[in-house]
Amino acid sequence: MSSRTIDYAFTARTRRGAASDPTYAGALSFMRRKLTKNVSGADAVVWGIPFDAAVTNRPGARFGPQAIRRASAILDNDPQYPFSRDLFEDLAVVDYGDCLLDSGNHNKTPATIEREAAKILKSGAFLLTLGGDHFITWPLLKAHAAIHGPLALVQFDAHQDTWPDDGKRIDHGSFVGRAVKEGIIDPDRSIQIGIRTHAPETFGIKILHGYEVEEMRAAEIAYAIVERTGGRKTYLTFDIDCLDPAYAPGTGTPVAGGPSSARMLSTLRKLGQVDIVGADVVEVAPAYDHADITSIAGSMIAMHYLGLLAERKAKQDNVANNIHHGQDI
Repeated sequence: MSSRTIDYAFTARTRRGAASDPTYAGALSFMRRKLTKNVSGADAVVWGIPFDAAVTNRPGARFGPQAIRRASAILDNDPQYPFSRDLFEDLAVVDYGDCLLDSGNHNKTPATIEREAAKILKSGAFLLTLGGDHFITWPLLKAHAAIHGPLALVQFDAHQDTWPDDGKRIDHGSFVGRAVKEGIIDPDRSIQIGIRTHAPETFGIKILHGYEVEEMRAAEIAYAIVERTGGRKTYLTFDIDCLDPAYAPGTGTPVAGGPSSARMLSTLRKLGQVDIVGADVVEVAPAYDHADITSIAGSMIAMHYLGLLAERKAKQDNVANNIHHGQDI
């Protein structure tokens, strides 16, 4: 007991290693990672964007980052399922806190998010973002595309988000179409999973509709994603309303008929072949939640992103060590 600490988010002396805070106490950060604006040496940075002024139905996703962090507290200490490892033994992760936005001037929001995202990405770290409504993905895509070029987009969602856009809208339902028109994403390498609404345009993006997903195994969904992205640099965005409201009631635009959290988490687990260069989870609105169901799902999705990243880093480190020691690989 004497070796244990509390408030690891503040007291941590390293970017690696598990915390020892009780799950019910201590300072909250994502999975107890150190809260810091210093991203030097970090493999991944977790960042919150508490913005929900672009919603078309129920507001409240501005509280999403707080809720996801709170729910994530239970995920530290033990090896993380299903990865069978302490993700932070070799993966250096920090929680960068939240983006400061001017609540009285939303026209500044896109540039503010893009600018700060670019600053984080300049460090070379993987950026995992907690939303916020789905509009935040637009400036995040721009920041990532500035580094990697046109991206493949993997979008878990009940909505296509391709409604008409004049290029100036602050709207969580139109950013995907804008990203295609401006060359930020490659529609021929992009896929949407769980769609249960109709928009006027598809822009050539492959769609797995909700009822199709219901008939597919997780391995089949994952295969469709791997095949579609085709090795392209990929941004993965997960709108929590992809899940059926039974598994994610705490969201702004729920649509019945969606998949379970188990099936979508199993799908994520099988995406190790996809070259994911950035990711987010959005639209968690805890005011409509019950017993943190939605927040827990959101934190598990975010943890799976880090799990895939930890496995990828472990493989890269193993290859590097074998080369260093002159072994065949």
